[in-house]
Amino acid sequence: MSSSSIRRDVSPFALMLTGLGSIIGSGWLFGAWRAAGLAGPGAIWAWVLGAAIIMTIALTYAELGSMFPESGGMVRYSHYSHGSLVGFIGAWANWIAIVSVIPVEAEASVQYMAGWKWQWAQNLYLHAAGGHGELTVPGLWIAAALVLLYFLLNFWSVKLFAHSNTAITVFKLIVPAATGIALIASGFHHENFSVGVHGDAHAIDFAAVLTAVATAGIVFSFNGFQSPVNLAGEARNPGKSIPFAIVGSIGLATVIYIILQVAYLGAVPPDLLAKAGWHGIDFSSPFAQLAVIVNLNWLALLLYADAFISPSGTGMTYTATTARMLYGMERNGTMPKIFGHIDPKSGVPRPAMWFNLVVSYLFLFQFRGWGTLAAVISVATIISYITGPVSVMTLRRTAPDLHRPLRLAGLPVLAGVAFVMSTELLYWAKWPLTGQIILLMVVALPVYLYYQAKSGWHDFGRQLKGAWWLIAYLPAIALVSWAGSTTFGGQGYLPYGWDLVVVAVISLVFYVWGVKSGWRTPSVEVAEREAAGHSHG
Repeated sequence: MSSSSIRRDVSPFALMLTGLGSIIGSGWLFGAWRAAGLAGPGAIWAWVLGAAIIMTIALTYAELGSMFPESGGMVRYSHYSHGSLVGFIGAWANWIAIVSVIPVEAEASVQYMAGWKWQWAQNLYLHAAGGHGELTVPGLWIAAALVLLYFLLNFWSVKLFAHSNTAITVFKLIVPAATGIALIASGFHHENFSVGVHGDAHAIDFAAVLTAVATAGIVFSFNGFQSPVNLAGEARNPGKSIPFAIVGSIGLATVIYIILQVAYLGAVPPDLLAKAGWHGIDFSSPFAQLAVIVNLNWLALLLYADAFISPSGTGMTYTATTARMLYGMERNGTMPKIFGHIDPKSGVPRPAMWFNLVVSYLFLFQFRGWGTLAAVISVATIISYITGPVSVMTLRRTAPDLHRPLRLAGLPVLAGVAFVMSTELLYWAKWPLTGQIILLMVVALPVYLYYQAKSGWHDFGRQLKGAWWLIAYLPAIALVSWAGSTTFGGQGYLPYGWDLVVVAVISLVFYVWGVKSGWRTPSVEVAEREAAGHSHG
């Protein structure tokens, strides 16, 4: 589809609503509980810090989105700036991060059902401290059925949510806001704010706050900022509307998340806290169970309904998105041709959908609770963010004449901060999780090499030269994570505090190397020719 055939009629406000609708999924249902379990009352700061970090990353993507207004752009930017190998690793990380959202949304709905008063429902979830509870076999089967439902509705291209998106977004906003306000109004225990993670007196544990940002589902809860970026091609006046949509949606979501976190911290009955502190509290459906405790039965019913509607809406949207991502990767020349096949009747890339269904089930049966799978998604997401700041700076050098409807002031500093903070996030996620997810990124390289061999290693030297920084970056961060302070799960060779400085210095080196490694790729030249053609046409 040529960019001129896309109608540019999405208003800034509508664009912001799509961002908000995507940001508020299952994250809010569990995020406050997981963050409090990791950082106690310090969880409030985790949301503030998380929002600030995501904002810097999102703004670098905003300039990219306005330069290349194509749908599914997140998979393509690094391909433009560094060639096919960096493009492949970036797209792979992005796809893993988003395909695993499909099962996590299904898990969210089932885990919330386990808070119902009937025994059969309570049997769907096994409790365990520290957010490591998981679905039982019947629970997994229900989650598997939900994943299949998302799949079938998209497979037959049933446009259930297209027209009701605004209504759903408004519902998704009102329910969390009402939940926070109702819980604060109905039974608020100020003394809870002085209780620490393990039941001792509360003192801000900075390291715990950082780990909460990386793994409690906070990064995961803001991930929807990608929607306005992916829709950049349809925005009216992208230069103004994209930053408005990104800053607005992240800002509003932050306010809602903080209200919810404060409400959660104040609503937990003190006698529950007295047993084992915040770490020991294990709800299967945090806000709904609290609503029942304070006799807000109307709120509990609303929450059980929302726990089905919000995640299912997100699950269905992502089922569509991931299929288009594989289709984009096939266009980059690094996936089997079959994934580029679109069913002529429904307009849906069906082979890509079948593949995603299988992968969704692998994640579902491997990570059986919302807490564990959200941590995996968060880390994969962070890796997928790393290429953005490097790409946007590289393109200023390699494609200075490409039209930029949005040109960010102070980009060199902003992009540098975004890259350093993404790397810190990766480190805060704690060893061995960082190592496992980095391994998951490397596992896919044989696929890329296979396609290179098939094309007779055409231009492979240049692709490799553009990618050395990233190939070295992933093992380097895994090594620092392993050797780092015990606070973040490492071996303790680096003392806590200094480890954060070391990570920042290393990431700055890789940032400069990454920006210098970019080159004028064939795809950028094509984009420039197309742009020139449109302006003369």
